[in-house]
Amino acid sequence: MAEGPPRAASTLLGVSADVAELGRRATTASRQLLRASSGDREAALIASAALILERAPEILEANAADVAAAEAAGLEAGSLDRLGLSDERLEAMASGLRQVAGLPDPVGEVLDGWERPNGLELRRVRVPLGVVAVIYENRPNVTTDAAAICVKSGNAVLLRGSSSAQRSNRVLVEALRDGVAKAGLPADTVQLVDDPSHDAAVELMRLTDSVDCLIPRGGAALIASVREHATVPVIIDGDGNCHVYVDAAADLDQALAIVVNAKTNRPGVCNAAESLVVHEAVAGQFLPQVCDVLEAHGVELLGDAAARRLRAGLALATDDDFAREFLGLRMTVAVAPSLDAAIEHVNRFGSGHTEAIVTRDLGAARRFTREVDAGVVIVNASTRFTDGERFGFGAEIGISTQKLHARGPMGLRELTTYRTEVWGDGQVVD
Repeated sequence: MAEGPPRAASTLLGVSADVAELGRRATTASRQLLRASSGDREAALIASAALILERAPEILEANAADVAAAEAAGLEAGSLDRLGLSDERLEAMASGLRQVAGLPDPVGEVLDGWERPNGLELRRVRVPLGVVAVIYENRPNVTTDAAAICVKSGNAVLLRGSSSAQRSNRVLVEALRDGVAKAGLPADTVQLVDDPSHDAAVELMRLTDSVDCLIPRGGAALIASVREHATVPVIIDGDGNCHVYVDAAADLDQALAIVVNAKTNRPGVCNAAESLVVHEAVAGQFLPQVCDVLEAHGVELLGDAAARRLRAGLALATDDDFAREFLGLRMTVAVAPSLDAAIEHVNRFGSGHTEAIVTRDLGAARRFTREVDAGVVIVNASTRFTDGERFGFGAEIGISTQKLHARGPMGLRELTTYRTEVWGDGQVVD
């Protein structure tokens, strides 16, 4: 099965259709979705979750073939881990579909309303974007997460995964399409761009007649390609060069737990901390302790000149190191002479993802949250909390590091826009 064609006809999955045709079919589906009720969309996700579990043997067989091919091609361990599926991961994916199904429906929400002196009544109402394209790497769970959020928010979705997960994505998308159709919605609500070539990806990035929003989820090379080629609107799911700043007024026991968790809980994800900044007033006491614990966890530390004076053996951190998302057991360390200097350092090297401060000084916390330029700013907690599910959004479709139109973890509302409705009673312009 893993090496053969998917069970459904290939044209249904887009195997033999060109990208432009997939876009046209997605547009048609998105317009049909406008007539669907919230209950219809919820039923589609619940049916899809059931089919994911029902077809677990087929999905795991396809995924095992993907993993074997990736191992033979020399894919590194972290990427192999993200690629692999298991019964537990499939259950989590199905649970994510059910969880999103049960979230409040953003479509039709009235944002505000007012009446003009001439009697016209206006209101702004939340509506779907239309067609969302998602380009992503390795992780088959993104297939179900992205589909869930798009369907629940009333959008059709074009999914373009990497070649390493091609077999897995085929059978997953087949289950999703069958689940959507079982609920009476158009199967083309969910489509797979099954051509792994760079040309197909670029064509998707330029599908201005169909795609209302493109979300890339992947490494620096993918983001660079999107910046170079995309002509459709894009929301960048960017690097996570996240900092933890330990203030002069920090509870140092709390700071130790937060820093270690932020760095070592899962170092290969975008919300892991990559840099530690410590106020010089507590650096002499805190740095030796935190460095001992981090190094015991296998973390390689690189420091600025001030940090190296306080901790022997630290390698010298360059500006490139401070600006880098390591996605592994490396971390930079800097000593700041003031809160101003810490904020300046974070804004200079941060990527706009997540920044954290540990402090008991409310004024310092307020300044940090106000002046640091990031999608998420955290006070006295780990950067690892930046996550759509932990924020209560259900599954997320990405974490935006830009400012228009979404920022931070993107859930249902971030896949909607609004229209203004004007209700009159015969008014005309003088």
